[in-house]
Amino acid sequence: MAIRQYAVIGLGRFGISVAQRLHEAGQEVLGIDINEERVEEAESFVTHAVIADTTEEDALKSVGISNFDRVIVAIGNDMQSSILTVLLLKELGVKKVIAKALDKHHGKVLEKVGADWVIYPEKDMGERVANQLLSPNMLNYIELSHEYNIEEILIPESMAENSLRELDIRAKYNVSAIAVVRDGNVIISPSPNEIIHKGDMLVLIGSREDLSDFSNL
Repeated sequence: MAIRQYAVIGLGRFGISVAQRLHEAGQEVLGIDINEERVEEAESFVTHAVIADTTEEDALKSVGISNFDRVIVAIGNDMQSSILTVLLLKELGVKKVIAKALDKHHGKVLEKVGADWVIYPEKDMGERVANQLLSPNMLNYIELSHEYNIEEILIPESMAENSLRELDIRAKYNVSAIAVVRDGNVIISPSPNEIIHKGDMLVLIGSREDLSDFSNL
């Protein structure tokens, strides 16, 4: 995995969770918050942490923000600060800005001022929980479009100890296996002769409807 430089602005629960995961993955992470206590708490989860008011252009310049590959704006309930920060980041030449939105209206404004990717944590988590309740064998997913997903699905026991060729998933269920997850290891583009064992997870691509049908086998 290539090492990138990330800045996370706003070190509340969401910001800390993003920063910590990136740091654990070996990435360079700068944590920024206006609150000194939060910055001190974050120091063990990030590469560097600084106190700064990101609504001030000089503060952003002082941390060399334009040198970062990705900047995540995770500011909590201060919508004005969130919007102004995104605006300044784009004006300073940050190529990829990911911003947390409180609601749809906030998200639309963030997009207008240049956010490249707007995240709705509560909505996204709500949808993830609902999807997992509806499809208990589906452990994770990536939404590709309104119709298609990539999903990580625990195989039914009835499929265990068969090869992908024998299972013939694409013909029978109209979904394609792009990886097998086994004991924490990922087998990319598995061979048709790959034997699927009990406890394996398949990473499948297909329509939401077909994936749901497969997940509920």
